Parts: sequence; structure tokens; C-alpha cells
Amino acid sequence: MRGSLQYIGNATTLIRYNGFTLLTDPNFLHRGQRAYLGYGMSSRRLRDPAVEIEELPALDAVVLSHMHGDHWDRVARRGLDRETPIVTTTAAARSLRRWGFRRSVGLEKFEQHELHGPQGSVIITALPARHAPGPAEALLPPVIGTMVEFCNRDERVELRLHISGDTLLDRRLDAIPIRFPEIDLAIVHLGGTRLFGFLLVTMDGEQGASWVDLINPRTVVPVHYDDYAVFSSPLDDFRNHVERAGLADRVVYLDRGETRELAPHRLVRH
Repeated sequence: MRGSLQYIGNATTLIRYNGFTLLTDPNFLHRGQRAYLGYGMSSRRLRDPAVEIEELPALDAVVLSHMHGDHWDRVARRGLDRETPIVTTTAAARSLRRWGFRRSVGLEKFEQHELHGPQGSVIITALPARHAPGPAEALLPPVIGTMVEFCNRDERVELRLHISGDTLLDRRLDAIPIRFPEIDLAIVHLGGTRLFGFLLVTMDGEQGASWVDLINPRTVVPVHYDDYAVFSSPLDDFRNHVERAGLADRVVYLDRGETRELAPHRLVRH
């Protein structure tokens, strides 16, 4: 097996490929604990993560879309090795370095960071994302999507994996399929998150289906849809909309804790 993708919960996944191990958006709070979202807002976690932070393997890097309490929590801050590189927004990287994560790397849109190993390299590219509509965007932490390209020793891309980050469907995302017309696997953040009870700040099922049509990946894994009370769009909303759009054959649904094999240019379907 060349690698694997494991769904841990919320937007947290463990990606292993070609000798590299990456963790996305580490959220290890337990059911009943609160994630803090700023401006006095918080949301209670409804489900436990499938893996405890102490059970993680050694990490080559963490890919962090933004600094919100359901993506980087107090458990991650206490429990992760401070020598682990964390690839994130420039704003989040500044905070992380103040907290002792001195190898944090902040990227602007389309900037890259590269990791090297005995079997090849990983190129992580920051991509556009929009966490809130209109002027409300300024109230939330900056966010990025990411493209993770696993390259072999000959520098050829074997697997291209896109992580949406917390975003709404927005015209600035149009640049992604232009720059990356061939995407093997996409991890899409859904949930229809509503702040203050009305402000939509992540894609609901309808937007998520349109996002799949826009980004055009070979395979899609949905995450970030039922862990917190602020989510308003259940997974079935997404399922219904991708079926109506004729895109259902691209979607792989993973249960918490489930692992699927990653092979060159594909997620292996069971």
C-alpha cells in the first residue's frame, strides 16, 4: 500500500503517502467540550474524535486551514510536538510561533512550501478560500485551501490532493481548476456552519455539490458536517444535491475512524 487516508472527525484527517504523514486541522476535543470561535461564540462538540492525540504517529507536518477552535483546539496546542511544521495562513503562523511552534509556515495565496524525504517530496500550495460573505469576512480568521502534491524521486506528481478549507462557494475559487485542472482527490468542508444563528460561513449541501462541479476532482471525501451544533446542513443535503447533479459516483463517504488506501492518482474504493 502506497498510502492511506483516515477520517478522524470534523475536518481532521490523517494522510499518509510515499513515506510522509500529514495531519489536517487538528481537533481532538471530546463530546460535550466547547470549541471557541471568537467574539464570545462557542459551539459544543457532539461527537468524539476517532483517534486521541496521543495515538497519532510521528508527523511530518500539519496542514491548518485557519485558526478557529474547531480546527486548532487547546488539545492540539498542548499535545502536538512543537517541532512539527504547521503550514497555514500567515496570521495563524504568527500566533503559533508565539506559542512555541517555531517551525510554523505562513503562506499567502498560491505560495508554496516543500517537504523532502527519501522517497520524494510534498509540495503544499495555499489556495483561495472565503469564510464569510461580504464585509463579514473581516470578522473571521483568514483561511486558505491547500493543494498537496506528492512527488516521486523524479519530481513527477503521483497524487494531487485538494483540501477545501472552510469556505463558501465564491468566484475567487474559479482560479483553482484553472491552475490545477487534474485533481485526484478532494476533501471538502461542508456543514452549512451558521454563526449568530444566521450567518452562513461554510458550504451547505447545495454549495458543496456546485463546488464539486467547479473543482472537478476524480474523487471527493466530505468532512466537517456533524461534529458541532453550529452545523445546519447535514450530510444527506450534500448527498441529495450531488445525486441530482449526476456527481454521486465521485463521492466516497468515510465513517469516523475509517481508513482508505491511497494509490497513485486515486483513492482506492472498497
